[in-house]
Amino acid sequence: MDPSANLACWLVVNPSSGSNTDTSSDMLAAALAERGFRVDRTIAFPDDPLPDVASLEAAGAHMVVVYTGDGTVNALVNNLAGWSGAVLVLPGGTMNLLAKRLHRSLALEGILDIVAGGGARRGRPACVRWKDGLAFADVLVGPGACWSEVRESMRSGAITEVAASAIDAIRQSASGPFVTAPGLRLARADGYALIELTPGEHGFQIDGFYAEATLDYAQQAWAVLRHRFREGPHDRLGVAEAVELASIDGSPLACLIDGEPAECPSPFRFTVEPCGVDLLATAHDL
Repeated sequence: MDPSANLACWLVVNPSSGSNTDTSSDMLAAALAERGFRVDRTIAFPDDPLPDVASLEAAGAHMVVVYTGDGTVNALVNNLAGWSGAVLVLPGGTMNLLAKRLHRSLALEGILDIVAGGGARRGRPACVRWKDGLAFADVLVGPGACWSEVRESMRSGAITEVAASAIDAIRQSASGPFVTAPGLRLARADGYALIELTPGEHGFQIDGFYAEATLDYAQQAWAVLRHRFREGPHDRLGVAEAVELASIDGSPLACLIDGEPAECPSPFRFTVEPCGVDLLATAHDL
Protein backbone atom coordinates (compact mmCIF):
# COMPACT_ATOMS: atom_id res chain seq x y z
CA MET A 1 0.00 0.00 0.00
CA ASP A 2 1.21 3.50 -0.84
CA PRO A 3 1.99 5.15 2.56
CA SER A 4 0.82 8.51 1.23
CA ALA A 5 -2.59 7.22 0.13
CA ASN A 6 -4.17 8.55 3.31
CA LEU A 7 -2.72 12.00 3.95
CA ALA A 8 -3.94 12.51 7.53
CA CYS A 9 -1.46 11.79 10.32
CA TRP A 10 -0.71 12.31 13.99
CA LEU A 11 2.55 13.95 15.04
CA VAL A 12 4.47 13.00 18.21
CA VAL A 13 7.22 15.33 19.48
CA ASN A 14 9.20 15.67 22.70
CA PRO A 15 10.40 19.21 23.49
CA SER A 16 13.24 17.83 25.65
CA SER A 17 14.68 15.53 22.95
CA GLY A 18 18.02 16.33 21.35
CA SER A 19 16.89 17.74 18.00
CA ASN A 20 13.63 19.31 19.19
CA THR A 21 13.19 23.06 19.61
CA ASP A 22 10.37 25.36 20.66
CA THR A 23 9.27 25.49 17.03
CA SER A 24 9.67 21.79 16.12
CA SER A 25 5.94 21.09 16.00
CA ASP A 26 5.21 24.04 13.74
CA MET A 27 8.22 23.30 11.53
CA LEU A 28 7.24 19.67 11.04
CA ALA A 29 3.56 20.43 10.49
CA ALA A 30 4.56 22.95 7.80
CA ALA A 31 7.00 20.49 6.18
CA LEU A 32 4.31 17.80 6.11
CA ALA A 33 1.70 20.22 4.75
CA GLU A 34 4.07 21.24 1.93
CA ARG A 35 4.13 17.60 0.88
CA GLY A 36 0.38 17.08 1.04
CA PHE A 37 0.01 15.64 4.55
CA ARG A 38 -2.37 16.97 7.17
CA VAL A 39 -1.53 16.83 10.90
CA ASP A 40 -4.79 16.08 12.68
CA ARG A 41 -3.29 15.97 16.15
CA THR A 42 0.04 16.86 17.78
CA ILE A 43 1.17 15.02 20.93
CA ALA A 44 3.88 16.69 23.02
CA PHE A 45 5.27 13.86 25.14
CA PRO A 46 5.58 13.53 28.14
CA ASP A 47 2.96 16.19 28.92
CA ASP A 48 0.55 14.34 26.61
CA PRO A 49 0.17 10.55 26.75
CA LEU A 50 1.49 8.55 23.82
CA PRO A 51 -1.18 7.43 21.35
CA ASP A 52 -2.43 3.87 21.62
CA VAL A 53 -4.15 1.54 19.19
CA ALA A 54 -7.65 2.33 20.48
CA SER A 55 -7.29 6.13 20.15
CA LEU A 56 -5.82 5.90 16.65
CA GLU A 57 -8.48 3.50 15.42
CA ALA A 58 -11.24 5.63 16.93
CA ALA A 59 -9.89 8.67 15.07
CA GLY A 60 -9.44 6.76 11.81
CA ALA A 61 -5.73 7.65 11.74
CA HIS A 62 -3.46 5.67 9.43
CA MET A 63 -0.01 7.16 10.08
CA VAL A 64 1.93 8.42 13.09
CA VAL A 65 4.97 10.63 12.54
CA VAL A 66 7.38 10.64 15.50
CA TYR A 67 10.14 13.22 16.01
CA THR A 68 11.67 12.40 19.39
CA GLY A 69 14.62 10.67 21.05
CA ASP A 70 15.19 6.93 21.02
CA GLY A 71 13.54 6.28 24.38
CA THR A 72 10.24 7.84 23.33
CA VAL A 73 10.39 6.13 19.92
CA ASN A 74 10.87 2.76 21.63
CA ALA A 75 7.95 3.34 23.98
CA LEU A 76 5.68 4.53 21.16
CA VAL A 77 6.41 1.67 18.75
CA ASN A 78 6.01 -0.94 21.50
CA ASN A 79 2.74 0.75 22.50
CA LEU A 80 1.34 0.46 18.96
CA ALA A 81 1.83 -3.31 18.54
CA GLY A 82 -1.15 -4.73 16.66
CA TRP A 83 -2.13 -1.46 14.96
CA SER A 84 -2.88 -1.61 11.23
CA GLY A 85 -1.37 1.79 10.46
CA ALA A 86 2.25 2.79 9.87
CA VAL A 87 4.85 4.74 11.88
CA LEU A 88 7.29 7.17 10.31
CA VAL A 89 10.33 7.60 12.59
CA LEU A 90 12.23 10.85 12.02
CA PRO A 91 15.64 11.78 13.53
CA GLY A 92 14.43 13.92 16.43
CA GLY A 93 16.83 12.92 19.21
CA THR A 94 20.55 12.80 19.87
CA MET A 95 21.57 9.32 18.68
CA ASN A 96 18.53 8.53 16.46
CA LEU A 97 19.28 4.81 16.44
CA LEU A 98 16.07 3.52 14.84
CA ALA A 99 15.87 6.45 12.40
CA LYS A 100 19.38 5.59 11.17
CA ARG A 101 18.41 1.95 10.75
CA LEU A 102 15.37 2.91 8.66
CA HIS A 103 16.80 5.85 6.73
CA ARG A 104 20.60 5.66 7.11
CA SER A 105 22.09 9.17 6.80
CA LEU A 106 19.19 10.71 4.89
CA ALA A 107 18.16 14.13 6.22
CA LEU A 108 14.65 14.82 7.48
CA GLU A 109 13.57 16.68 4.34
CA GLY A 110 14.76 13.85 2.12
CA ILE A 111 12.88 11.29 4.20
CA LEU A 112 9.66 13.29 3.92
CA ASP A 113 10.11 13.72 0.17
CA ILE A 114 10.44 9.97 -0.36
CA VAL A 115 7.46 9.12 1.85
CA ALA A 116 5.28 11.75 0.16
CA GLY A 117 6.35 10.44 -3.22
CA GLY A 118 5.26 6.91 -2.36
CA GLY A 119 8.83 5.58 -2.34
CA ALA A 120 9.00 4.38 1.26
CA ARG A 121 8.95 0.68 2.12
CA ARG A 122 6.40 -0.43 4.69
CA GLY A 123 7.31 -3.45 6.80
CA ARG A 124 8.03 -5.03 10.17
CA PRO A 125 11.78 -5.38 10.67
CA ALA A 126 13.39 -7.93 12.97
CA CYS A 127 13.83 -6.74 16.56
CA VAL A 128 15.35 -8.05 19.78
CA ARG A 129 12.94 -9.36 22.39
CA TRP A 130 14.06 -8.57 25.93
CA LYS A 131 12.34 -8.82 29.31
CA ASP A 132 9.91 -5.92 28.90
CA GLY A 133 9.40 -5.51 25.16
CA LEU A 134 11.25 -5.11 21.88
CA ALA A 135 14.46 -3.25 21.03
CA PHE A 136 14.38 -1.88 17.49
CA ALA A 137 17.97 -0.70 16.96
CA ASP A 138 20.26 -2.54 19.36
CA VAL A 139 20.74 -4.06 22.80
CA LEU A 140 23.93 -3.59 24.81
CA VAL A 141 24.57 -5.89 27.75
CA GLY A 142 27.31 -5.65 30.36
CA PRO A 143 29.05 -3.25 32.74
CA GLY A 144 30.17 -1.14 29.77
CA ALA A 145 26.55 -0.01 29.42
CA CYS A 146 27.27 2.44 32.25
CA TRP A 147 28.96 4.74 29.72
CA SER A 148 25.51 6.00 28.85
CA GLU A 149 25.62 7.89 32.15
CA VAL A 150 28.72 9.73 30.93
CA ARG A 151 26.89 10.70 27.75
CA GLU A 152 24.03 12.10 29.83
CA SER A 153 26.54 14.09 31.94
CA MET A 154 28.04 15.53 28.75
CA ARG A 155 24.65 17.00 27.85
CA SER A 156 24.66 19.06 31.04
CA GLY A 157 28.01 20.61 30.20
CA ALA A 158 29.29 20.25 33.78
CA ILE A 159 32.97 19.27 33.40
CA THR A 160 33.36 18.00 36.97
CA GLU A 161 30.27 15.80 36.62
CA VAL A 162 31.51 14.40 33.30
CA ALA A 163 34.94 13.64 34.77
CA ALA A 164 33.50 11.95 37.86
CA SER A 165 31.09 9.81 35.84
CA ALA A 166 33.86 8.86 33.39
CA ILE A 167 36.15 7.67 36.19
CA ASP A 168 33.31 5.64 37.67
CA ALA A 169 32.46 4.17 34.25
CA ILE A 170 36.06 3.07 33.69
CA ARG A 171 36.06 1.41 37.11
CA GLN A 172 32.78 -0.41 36.43
CA SER A 173 33.81 -1.47 32.92
CA ALA A 174 37.12 -2.85 34.14
CA SER A 175 35.86 -4.68 37.21
CA GLY A 176 32.70 -6.23 35.77
CA PRO A 177 30.75 -8.33 36.40
CA PHE A 178 31.58 -9.32 32.83
CA VAL A 179 29.00 -10.97 30.59
CA THR A 180 29.39 -14.40 29.01
CA ALA A 181 27.68 -16.15 26.10
CA PRO A 182 27.92 -19.82 27.17
CA GLY A 183 26.41 -21.22 23.97
CA LEU A 184 28.85 -19.51 21.60
CA ARG A 185 32.11 -21.36 21.00
CA LEU A 186 33.97 -18.23 19.90
CA ALA A 187 33.04 -16.28 23.03
CA ARG A 188 35.74 -15.63 25.63
CA ALA A 189 35.26 -17.77 28.72
CA ASP A 190 36.07 -14.86 31.03
CA GLY A 191 33.39 -12.71 29.37
CA TYR A 192 33.11 -9.21 27.97
CA ALA A 193 32.62 -5.71 29.29
CA LEU A 194 29.91 -5.27 26.66
CA ILE A 195 27.99 -7.53 24.26
CA GLU A 196 26.02 -5.88 21.46
CA LEU A 197 23.02 -7.45 19.70
CA THR A 198 22.17 -5.70 16.43
CA PRO A 199 18.99 -6.89 14.67
CA GLY A 200 18.93 -7.25 10.90
CA GLU A 201 17.66 -9.31 8.02
CA HIS A 202 19.15 -12.61 9.20
CA GLY A 203 18.61 -12.35 12.96
CA PHE A 204 20.88 -10.35 15.23
CA GLN A 205 24.61 -9.85 14.94
CA ILE A 206 26.54 -10.54 18.15
CA ASP A 207 29.71 -8.63 19.01
CA GLY A 208 31.68 -8.89 22.25
CA PHE A 209 33.70 -5.85 23.32
CA TYR A 210 36.68 -6.25 25.60
CA ALA A 211 39.56 -4.22 26.97
CA GLU A 212 42.95 -5.61 27.94
CA ALA A 213 44.78 -2.37 28.70
CA THR A 214 44.11 1.22 29.71
CA LEU A 215 44.35 2.35 26.09
CA ASP A 216 41.72 -0.23 25.12
CA TYR A 217 39.32 1.19 27.72
CA ALA A 218 39.91 4.72 26.45
CA GLN A 219 39.28 3.60 22.87
CA GLN A 220 36.16 1.68 23.85
CA ALA A 221 34.85 4.57 25.95
CA TRP A 222 35.18 7.01 23.05
CA ALA A 223 33.37 4.56 20.78
CA VAL A 224 30.55 4.07 23.30
CA LEU A 225 30.06 7.80 23.79
CA ARG A 226 29.55 8.25 20.05
CA HIS A 227 27.59 4.99 19.73
CA ARG A 228 30.21 3.73 17.27
CA PHE A 229 31.04 0.51 19.07
CA ARG A 230 32.72 -1.24 16.18
CA GLU A 231 35.65 1.14 16.54
CA GLY A 232 36.45 -0.46 19.92
CA PRO A 233 38.35 -3.76 20.32
CA HIS A 234 35.88 -6.61 19.87
CA ASP A 235 35.18 -10.16 18.75
CA ARG A 236 32.57 -10.94 16.08
CA LEU A 237 30.66 -13.87 17.61
CA GLY A 238 28.20 -14.58 14.82
CA VAL A 239 24.57 -14.12 13.79
CA ALA A 240 21.71 -15.90 15.56
CA GLU A 241 17.98 -15.85 16.24
CA ALA A 242 18.52 -16.40 19.97
CA VAL A 243 21.35 -16.17 22.48
CA GLU A 244 21.62 -16.66 26.22
CA LEU A 245 23.76 -14.16 28.10
CA ALA A 246 24.81 -14.38 31.75
CA SER A 247 26.88 -12.36 34.17
CA ILE A 248 29.96 -14.01 35.64
CA ASP A 249 28.65 -13.72 39.20
CA GLY A 250 24.93 -14.24 38.51
CA SER A 251 24.01 -10.61 39.21
CA PRO A 252 21.38 -8.87 37.01
CA LEU A 253 22.47 -7.85 33.52
CA ALA A 254 22.98 -4.12 32.99
CA CYS A 255 21.51 -3.22 29.59
CA LEU A 256 20.97 -0.40 27.18
CA ILE A 257 17.76 -0.91 25.21
CA ASP A 258 17.84 1.40 22.19
CA GLY A 259 20.08 3.65 24.25
CA GLU A 260 17.98 3.61 27.43
CA PRO A 261 19.25 1.99 30.69
CA ALA A 262 17.45 -1.20 31.75
CA GLU A 263 18.09 -4.50 33.48
CA CYS A 264 17.49 -8.19 32.78
CA PRO A 265 17.86 -11.21 35.04
CA SER A 266 20.90 -13.44 34.61
CA PRO A 267 20.90 -15.65 32.67
CA PHE A 268 18.52 -14.25 30.04
CA ARG A 269 17.67 -15.54 26.57
CA PHE A 270 17.34 -12.76 23.98
CA THR A 271 15.40 -13.69 20.84
CA VAL A 272 14.45 -12.26 17.44
CA GLU A 273 10.89 -11.13 16.87
CA PRO A 274 9.28 -8.98 14.15
CA CYS A 275 8.16 -5.48 15.03
CA GLY A 276 4.52 -5.37 16.11
CA VAL A 277 3.57 -2.50 13.79
CA ASP A 278 4.58 -1.40 10.29
CA LEU A 279 7.46 1.06 10.05
CA LEU A 280 8.25 3.19 6.99
CA ALA A 281 11.80 2.85 5.67
CA THR A 282 13.58 4.86 2.97
CA ALA A 283 16.81 2.83 2.98
CA HIS A 284 17.75 -0.82 2.79
CA ASP A 285 17.76 -2.60 6.15
CA LEU A 286 21.20 -4.21 6.51
